[in-house]
Amino acid sequence: MDIINEIKQSFNKGTTLIKLIYLNTAVYVTVNLIALVLFLGGNPAPFDSLIDWLAVPADPKTFLFRFWTLFSYMFLHKDFMHILFNMLWLFWFGKIFLQFLRPKQLLNVYLLGGIFGALLYIVAYNLLPVFAPEVAGSQALGASAAVMAVVVGISSYKPNMSMRLLFLGTIKLKYIALFSVVLDLLSIASTNNAGGHITHLGGAMLGYWFGMQMQKGNDISQGFGRIMDSLFSLFSKKSNMKVQRNKQARQDPKSDKEFNQSKIASQAEIDKILDKISKSGYESLSSAEKETLFKMKDK
Repeated sequence: MDIINEIKQSFNKGTTLIKLIYLNTAVYVTVNLIALVLFLGGNPAPFDSLIDWLAVPADPKTFLFRFWTLFSYMFLHKDFMHILFNMLWLFWFGKIFLQFLRPKQLLNVYLLGGIFGALLYIVAYNLLPVFAPEVAGSQALGASAAVMAVVVGISSYKPNMSMRLLFLGTIKLKYIALFSVVLDLLSIASTNNAGGHITHLGGAMLGYWFGMQMQKGNDISQGFGRIMDSLFSLFSKKSNMKVQRNKQARQDPKSDKEFNQSKIASQAEIDKILDKISKSGYESLSSAEKETLFKMKDK
């Protein structure tokens, strides 16, 4: 069918951000279609049967035999509004993220945020007495922790960048992130979704750590990215094709740290020039500053 081919092409040509949204949507549609088939077949709780195998459990013993849920849970949604708001936040903040950082870093932060959220959830439910009666039957699902890592990550890296919100006007990213974290923290004791809010906080912690380290030029997600690349390479087909590299390709590329430091320095220079324009006008710039601004505009 043409529509299926169009979706495939859109996915293949899409950015990392678009692929994450597509993957979450595909899992949502697939799981709910399977649940529908189970329901029509007489299963009284079709979705619950699937959750047991895809949502991350709070019980460590159960988790050991369902270790894949550490990843699968962050792509699993039951309700339409749940996935809708998660994907909207991922799209909005993911677009800002990619203005300053690499697509691979977006993927790493998303996955690490989901992992940290799940681990904090398991630890909290097994160490805090208030959750002891719920450990055996508690499960977490949804992309919220992973999305929160992206939100807090870029907000920590570029705290003074502003975003326009409906009915609220222009607000700096740091205030949006702070409000989200405080809301989750206060909601732990006031809602029936304490586990969900704890996973959000785990994602926020990872995002804050990432953003603050990126300001120093350190990419804490780099090691995780290498591990994931190694794992995926085990399942990818090895090519027998030999590639002749030209002289430029043989030159050692910049490391991620050097790239990030260079990017931070360039952004600082641009911010300084823009600040000068806002105070004294464009004509106050030197010829070198005008040339720098012109070059950056073309990139």
